[in-house]
Amino acid sequence: MPYSIFLPDETATLQLGQRCASLFHAPTVIYLQGDLGAGKTTFVRGFLRGLGYLGNVKSPTYAVVESYQLPEKNIHHFDLYRFSYPEEWEDAGLDELFQENSICLIEWANQGGDYVPKANWIIDFQHQKEGRCCQILPQHSTQQQELTLWQK
Repeated sequence: MPYSIFLPDETATLQLGQRCASLFHAPTVIYLQGDLGAGKTTFVRGFLRGLGYLGNVKSPTYAVVESYQLPEKNIHHFDLYRFSYPEEWEDAGLDELFQENSICLIEWANQGGDYVPKANWIIDFQHQKEGRCCQILPQHSTQQQELTLWQK
């Protein structure tokens, strides 16, 4: 079962990201879904803050990936929106970033086709009235158990 929450503003999105810092463990792949401006990068900013990262968090729209080295793990934030064809994933050598100590958050994963590793989690942001509706969807029974414990 997914976890659903209404996020009325940017602050709530940042807080959800911070809270999720205790949910996601390396290695994991997280797809971030939602329209432009839905809060995906804001969520990542909160997530990194929840892990203790205090530096600048930029959108990877132009760089394709922004990486953050933390003491015990690496966080890679991808944005594949500008991909013209799925083979760009392979051309850029992005597979090498998927390691045992990495959490990879991927926006617009569908643009990378079958080259993109399968998700352990999907986080879906949808515009709704004055805010956003967010669903966290585990993709395996192991993640479902983690989500259930996290909600308590």
